[in-house]
Amino acid sequence: MSSLTLDAAEEIVAAVLQRAQSIGKAVSVAVVDAGGFVISVRRSDGARPLTPDIARAKAYTAAVMQRPGKMLKKWQESQPVFFSQLSQLPGAALPIMATEGSVTIKKDGEIIGGLGVAGGTADEDQQVADDVLASLGYELEFAAWGVAGKPLGKDA
Repeated sequence: MSSLTLDAAEEIVAAVLQRAQSIGKAVSVAVVDAGGFVISVRRSDGARPLTPDIARAKAYTAAVMQRPGKMLKKWQESQPVFFSQLSQLPGAALPIMATEGSVTIKKDGEIIGGLGVAGGTADEDQQVADDVLASLGYELEFAAWGVAGKPLGKDA
């Protein structure tokens, strides 16, 4: 069982901030471990004040739900009451945010954490996160959910 080290988290954070700056976006970025616990959060100069909290919630969602936020969107749309209740659970540290820029960190087939990017458009947040994780050798593919949670092939 591998884990996400502070050095690896800081490498992801630095790469996200650099990639976002290259497209002219001031963002916040958060990296959490597989249990959703914060390893690193950073807000770039000029990023809006709420973006660190949004990035943390996105990272938390990707880690504890074990799927990228964009994969959770259809499920959330079909069962909004269930998703609203998830954030009310006593053990829920942060709200569940099924949205772009919420990406599960996966290495050698194992989920080791979550990445949250906030500050650009939804598509920009997602693209920055995907570009950085791919460039650092993390896996971006996840099995799609089928009936009763059984996998149905691959969904990036």
